[in-house]
Amino acid sequence: MLRLIRRLPSTFARVVAGEWLRNAAGALIGIAATGAVTASIAGPSSGLPILMAPMGASAVLLFAVPASPLARPWAVLGGNALSAAIGVGIALSVPSPVLAAGLAVGAAIAAMSLLRCLHPPGGACALTAVLAAPQTIEEGFLFVLAPVVVNSVLLVIAAIICNRALGRSYPHHAHATQHPHLPARPANLLTEADFDAVLADYGEVLDISRKDLQMLYQELVSRADDKRGSQPR
Repeated sequence: MLRLIRRLPSTFARVVAGEWLRNAAGALIGIAATGAVTASIAGPSSGLPILMAPMGASAVLLFAVPASPLARPWAVLGGNALSAAIGVGIALSVPSPVLAAGLAVGAAIAAMSLLRCLHPPGGACALTAVLAAPQTIEEGFLFVLAPVVVNSVLLVIAAIICNRALGRSYPHHAHATQHPHLPARPANLLTEADFDAVLADYGEVLDISRKDLQMLYQELVSRADDKRGSQPR
C-alpha cells in the first residue's frame, strides 16, 4: 500500500517552478471575472445563481492544462451547454432523483462523445441540473442559458486573455518545445493517418491531440538521433 501511495504522484508530469502559481492566478482571475460579469448581467434582483460549481472544474482544465483537448473552447461551451440541457430534460421527465441522476450523467457523456465536445465538468452540469430540482423544473431550459452558457462563455474569454498574457497558446495549437532539436533525418515516415490509427487502436481515449503527439514524437526522434551521433564509434 505504501509503495502504491508513493507511486501516485509520479503518474503526472512535474509542474515547472512557478507554473503552479500562474495556473492558480489565472483561475482566480477567471472565476472572479466570470462571477462579476455574470452578476452585472443578471442584476441584483435575479434569483439565478451567479456561478455554477462545475465552473471550478472547468477552470482547472482551462488554466492548469489548457493544452488538453478537454479544455478546447468547443469542449467547454458545447460540453457544458449540451449536458445542462440533457440534465434539465431528464429532470423534467424522470421523477426518481437517483435514476434521473444516473441517466443525466450517462446521456451527457454519450452526447458529448458523439459531438466531440467531451468535457468532464459537463457531467457535473448534467448532475447539477437534476440535483437542483425543483428549482430546475421551475426555470426549465432557462437554466441552460443562465448561468451555464453565460458562465462558460465568460470563462473561455477569461482563459483566452489570461493564457495569452502568460505566453501560452489558447485555444491551444501544437508547437515545438522550448529547446527544439533539429531532426537529422526526415520525420515524414509516419503520416497523420498512422497517428490516428495508433490512437484508435490503443482502445482508450488519451488526453492528447494527434498534432501534439506528432510534435512530441518528432522531438523524441531528434533527441535519439543526437544521442546516437554523439556516441563514440
